[in-house]
Amino acid sequence: MARSCLTIILAAGAGTRMKSALPKVLHPVAGLPMVAHVTGCARAAGSDALAIVVGHGADQVRETLGALEGQARFFTQHEQLGTANAVSAALPAIEESFDDVLVLFGDTPLVTPDTLGAARAGLAEGADLVVVGFRPADPHGYGRLIEEEGQLVAIREHKDATDEERAIGFCNGGLMAFAGAHLADLLDAIGNDNAKGEYYLTDAVQIARERGLTVRAIEAPVEDVLGINTMAELAEAEAIWQARRQRELMLGGVTMAAPETVFLSHDTQIAPGVTVEPNVWFGPGVTVASGARIRAFSHIEGAQIGADAEIGPFARLRPGTRLGAKTKVGNFVETKNAEIADGAKVNHLTYMGDASVGAGANIGAGTITCNYDGFSKHRTTIGAGAFIGSNSALVAPVTVGANAYVGSGSVITENVPEDALGIGRARQVTKDGLAARLRAKLAKAKAAKG
Repeated sequence: MARSCLTIILAAGAGTRMKSALPKVLHPVAGLPMVAHVTGCARAAGSDALAIVVGHGADQVRETLGALEGQARFFTQHEQLGTANAVSAALPAIEESFDDVLVLFGDTPLVTPDTLGAARAGLAEGADLVVVGFRPADPHGYGRLIEEEGQLVAIREHKDATDEERAIGFCNGGLMAFAGAHLADLLDAIGNDNAKGEYYLTDAVQIARERGLTVRAIEAPVEDVLGINTMAELAEAEAIWQARRQRELMLGGVTMAAPETVFLSHDTQIAPGVTVEPNVWFGPGVTVASGARIRAFSHIEGAQIGADAEIGPFARLRPGTRLGAKTKVGNFVETKNAEIADGAKVNHLTYMGDASVGAGANIGAGTITCNYDGFSKHRTTIGAGAFIGSNSALVAPVTVGANAYVGSGSVITENVPEDALGIGRARQVTKDGLAARLRAKLAKAKAAKG
């Protein structure tokens, strides 16, 4: 029978070192609040319920995270009295008798399901408490994990450790997993007899040992327990997340010549066989089908890109863009809320906003859909096989029928029927010799001025 699991996420800290009005746990990594990375990891590791402990910026955290995690429960830590005090705020959830209880931090966005799975596996194998440790390059300042015969016997803070203990490279990562049957009692036994008068969750290790419970430590990669306290550390976490996801995509068959220059969002989906050139930015909500080519310096968000499509260079696809197979959206083209059907081409210097472009249509350079009248947005429909000449303005709402033509330089304000030619411009007038006379007139005026 599967073991039930509650995950408690501590997200009450003020994060003063971030020097930001935004609550620390809401700062984004890959476009997603870092606490949402933690909740997503907990779900992936099999957590049945989430208890979020909030404090600083509580309303903002509830509103933001509640929209992402509708089933999460929120508890308030009214005073910042230590980690054990924060976990105790979620006591109503703890008392619902879960087999496993994970305690995580809302500012560790790089934790992985593998690490949480290993902690839960330790509980399933008989441990009553599992502490996640790591081995930093420089252990100075970290609490050391003291082990004897495969058991964790103590967590010794750096300032309290002996020289021998400071030589230990295995450090406390902060994440812990408890057998649900014991957590409430352990919390009740934790005191605050220390310099700060706070209740430390790490004291649970010694209390558990004194009660004859089994306490173990597992090792996780350093990145998994990386806590974010400054904007500099946030940027470091972003770089690590990006490198992980870039590698994952490349191992899955995506070509990236310079992956370090490609920015991905938390939900970017790119199929095998896609090529992504350097300096491409993917915002949230992007899917790219197999065979597509995303050329350099393109900016894409909220868009679906069909198989074998070609984007850019220097293209901007805004939310609501839907591109069919073998479409082309070329250099300095912007699309927004636009459906461009199979084989259609929008090659360069064009804006397609609130538009539907039929299969095989060709949109000439400099064409724009005039979708906004100052009060409302209106839609332009271009039929299959239509040809729109360069530098045309299509004033919505307007329809250009299938296989119709629009003459270059036209301003189209009325529908163009199927197979018709629409021209909306003044007729050209040529005055022989007028250019020479005009030059002479201008030269004479310039000379008169000295």
